[in-house]
Amino acid sequence: MSTPTEPRGRVLGIGGIFFKSPDHSALRGWYEANLGIPHGAHGMMFKWRSADDSQAEHLTIWSIFPDTSNYFDPSQSRFMLNYIVDDMDAILARLAAGGVRIDPKRDDQDYGRFAWIYDPDGNKIELWQPL
Repeated sequence: MSTPTEPRGRVLGIGGIFFKSPDHSALRGWYEANLGIPHGAHGMMFKWRSADDSQAEHLTIWSIFPDTSNYFDPSQSRFMLNYIVDDMDAILARLAAGGVRIDPKRDDQDYGRFAWIYDPDGNKIELWQPL
């Protein structure tokens, strides 16, 4: 949680770790059998609380996508990170001012706002501002 002296538009934590597998069903089973990580419809949701605000519950989603998924496109990477942000508009404005490549697509869901950017290697990064 931002304090009055900290600027808005910063990353608060990792909201998701996503990667592809040619046999995502078998790999999901391996992670469940060996590491106890069950994979529901959207992956495993690890819940945690922020040291800044112990009342605020957050979650990090861990999910294996099929190799054929185009969700990471146009990135050729087999993984994508999702970062929780405190103020989507502020961070996008700051990133745009810094010349960061920003995907024009936006997605507003009942559980938060989403936007995507790309690092210098072309890896797609998902930004999520929970409601």
